[in-house]
Amino acid sequence: MKQCLVVDDSSVIRKVARRILEDLNFEITEAEDGQQALDVCRQTMPDAILLDWNMPVMDGLEFLTSLRGEAGGEKPVVVFCTTENDVAHIARAIRAGANEYIMKPFDREIVEAKFQEVGLI
Repeated sequence: MKQCLVVDDSSVIRKVARRILEDLNFEITEAEDGQQALDVCRQTMPDAILLDWNMPVMDGLEFLTSLRGEAGGEKPVVVFCTTENDVAHIARAIRAGANEYIMKPFDREIVEAKFQEVGLI
């Protein structure tokens, strides 16, 4: 079973994402911010990361930059999941190492389609 780390400061978003991803046969770990997520990755690198942009302590972009510098940090497929929808934000995320990008609010069809696009399903 593939592992997915869901990183979002909203417990509601984490719960919705967990439900969708467990239905898609992922084992889920959660983190409330980028620092918690980095700590999780240093323990066990997941196959996939569903990543929010705007979070306290360490935001998604900062986390992604740090992740890609870690040993094995190139491995996880990272899908940014955020309300930030302008082209400049998307370009920054891709340059920092994101594999894909989805907008909030999202549903199962959107998550499933993006995870298929990046080869996780």
